[in-house]
Amino acid sequence: MKNDQLLEMIERYLAGEMNPEERGEFEALRTKDANVEAKLEEHRHFTGLLKQFNERHNMELRLNAIHDEIDVHTMAEDLMAHPSLIVRLWRQHHSKISVAASIAIFAMLLTLFFTGNLTNKDPRVEQLKREVDKVKSDQQILKNGGNRLFPKQPKAGPTIIAKYRGTGFALSSNGYILTNFHVVNGADSVYVQNADGESFHTKIIATDAEHDMAVLQINDPAFKNLGAVPYGFKKGKSDLAEDVYTLGYPTDAAVFGEGALTSDAGFHGDTAEYMVSVPVNPGNSGGPLFDSKGNVIGIISGRQTQTQGVAFAKKSAFILKAIKDIPADSLKTKDITLNAKGTLAGLSRKDQVKKLKNYVFIVKVYNQ
Repeated sequence: MKNDQLLEMIERYLAGEMNPEERGEFEALRTKDANVEAKLEEHRHFTGLLKQFNERHNMELRLNAIHDEIDVHTMAEDLMAHPSLIVRLWRQHHSKISVAASIAIFAMLLTLFFTGNLTNKDPRVEQLKREVDKVKSDQQILKNGGNRLFPKQPKAGPTIIAKYRGTGFALSSNGYILTNFHVVNGADSVYVQNADGESFHTKIIATDAEHDMAVLQINDPAFKNLGAVPYGFKKGKSDLAEDVYTLGYPTDAAVFGEGALTSDAGFHGDTAEYMVSVPVNPGNSGGPLFDSKGNVIGIISGRQTQTQGVAFAKKSAFILKAIKDIPADSLKTKDITLNAKGTLAGLSRKDQVKKLKNYVFIVKVYNQ
């Protein structure tokens, strides 16, 4: 099918001009051909941008018309010379002034939002650090998003409510934990909580802001050695279509999610991360990404907001680099000894997850 024919079909489909038979045939084509689906989304996005531009243009025309109707310079001179006129002018023009101000503010916020400048981030990618009050209000919704595992109530830790939360996982048996830099950035104190509900105080010993990683060390006297970490860290690249899964804490209970490695590059072609089709939610930031043999191949860092089920994970090669670059004086007497080879290969997915549960943590961030 030629591009112009496909474009015509897409326009008719989006405009609702197809009869039921044509619409059914086109939706079957969408399901069968990923290229058609991609072009449909591109066209929908493009027409949406045109509509937004048209709306903004109409706002500007309306604002200019109101501005022309109000003699701003004369008003300013009158106000300076006759302050007593303020009340009368407001009574005469307050509706026009209010509308003009509202349109101006709305147009500015709209521009900032769609350009991503309102948050200084690309609106198409969401980091998965989660505010705790939102976690609690959304738990019922998130229950339907994956299998809930190992529900426990906290047994120890601070009594105040954490400000943010994410996920972390053990690098070694002696208390070193990896999470995302954006999870702990700006924290006054950080705790980790295991699957049994026990919380331990940690300190941040190293960060890699460029690749969004932070290494924590449990420095709590109540902490006991974890035992041999059951997974290794893959040094080489993983293959497209490879089965992958993650374990994390978007809720108070661990949530399992599985999918496939869909691209060797992440958002905007970032070669430091993978794109995966794994369902993740706020709170999954910092969670491990495993291959089918139980090797760590990455760390979950974000998801795409415009397409469901598309997530990003920084590659394990950069995890290894971040660990290697930790200053020696930060480690003191406790070195990080990574497991050279995992013990999960050959186990069923269910048995792999059972062995992993004690090595994946909730990361709780507290601020003043």
